[in-house]
Amino acid sequence: MIKVIASDMDGTLLNNNHVFSEKTIQSIKRACKNGIRFMVVTGRNYVSAMEALEKTGLVCDYILSSGAEIRNPEKQVKMSIALSFDECEYLYNKLKKYPLGIMFCSEQLNYILGTFEEADDGILDYIKFFHDTKEKDELRKTELYRQMWVKTKVLPDYEALRSNNVPISKMFLVSDDVDMLQEIKAELEENGNLAVSSSFINNLEVTDIKAQKGPILKEYIESLGYTMDEVMVLGDSLNDYSMMEMDFGATIAMENADEEIKKVAKYITKSNEEDGVAYVIDEMLKMYGMMD
Repeated sequence: MIKVIASDMDGTLLNNNHVFSEKTIQSIKRACKNGIRFMVVTGRNYVSAMEALEKTGLVCDYILSSGAEIRNPEKQVKMSIALSFDECEYLYNKLKKYPLGIMFCSEQLNYILGTFEEADDGILDYIKFFHDTKEKDELRKTELYRQMWVKTKVLPDYEALRSNNVPISKMFLVSDDVDMLQEIKAELEENGNLAVSSSFINNLEVTDIKAQKGPILKEYIESLGYTMDEVMVLGDSLNDYSMMEMDFGATIAMENADEEIKKVAKYITKSNEEDGVAYVIDEMLKMYGMMD
């Protein structure tokens, strides 16, 4: 029997406007009312995850920054796996030759190394994947652009980052140049201390090798007394692959998921725009005789 639902956020729980539908919220609450534990497993840091969750009234556990941090339902940090400063320096030296912004993500802020103009370009590159328009002037008028600048700090170079002495959970790269990203991915994967994944074809996310969604989820649920076969996992993007390839009780890809995720998942549900998570939860509750 499934006792834990662990779900990715963007492209899975959230619709294309990056918000929860009321149907999804109510389905999750029904599951929780029936004793099923709910967890978000996301590439977002704590602040960004809470922006989406705060008005939902959902009580959950949080696996954040692609597995670099765990918080319990009381929002207390139970585990944190930061990139070491040596790893951050290695990444900076490897990547500064490429024409793209370098963003290091902490619990509260994102740090972009370079000039203000380079940081602005990096933020625009990031948010244009969430909007139909690609025009910079239009993107600068969006709420997401404003939010990104609120939680972004520009630093001139790596030494400024190091002297800041803030734990870095993840490095985030985004670019239209997919071939360049694949070149970077191959180069970074030669370092056995790093894990490299993607939420989109246009980005890379780098964490410590121990900070991956699947292994961290397994470690956490077992610490709570659950077994893998009691866990349902839902996701859509390549940074969910480490969850999908593991033998959890049910691994479910969204209809809008990357083809590699669909291949490795045990089941496929409706898309995030069709409330695919709600559909799966309600079908499960019907099977267990828990629907009102």
